[in-house]
Amino acid sequence: MNKKVLIVDDDPRNIFALTLTLKAKGYQIESCTMAQEAIDFLKKDNQFSIVLMDMMMPEMDGYEAVKIIRNTPEISHVPIIAVTAQAMPEDRQKCIDAGAQDYVSKPINVDQLMAVIQKYS
Repeated sequence: MNKKVLIVDDDPRNIFALTLTLKAKGYQIESCTMAQEAIDFLKKDNQFSIVLMDMMMPEMDGYEAVKIIRNTPEISHVPIIAVTAQAMPEDRQKCIDAGAQDYVSKPINVDQLMAVIQKYS
């Protein structure tokens, strides 16, 4: 099973914490801090089993990035998990409507995150 995860978050502390957690569970990790960088990453390497996408980022937010990924045939298949501090019920729906498979709110509950990752990867 491919266990390669792309973490997209504009806060290096979030990337650091997620990387430590996922590496300890045997995942290969790539990360970037900008949505456009994530799209470029996926186009170069479509072997990612899942993308953890922060939804609130400068320049291009996660909503726009997810829509672009979904509309790019060579990468549209990659499961995307929205990761956001916005935790209202309508925020979850907004993420799903944008094209994310699922949603995890910050602060991240590791057990919940792992259950979601395993569901899609």
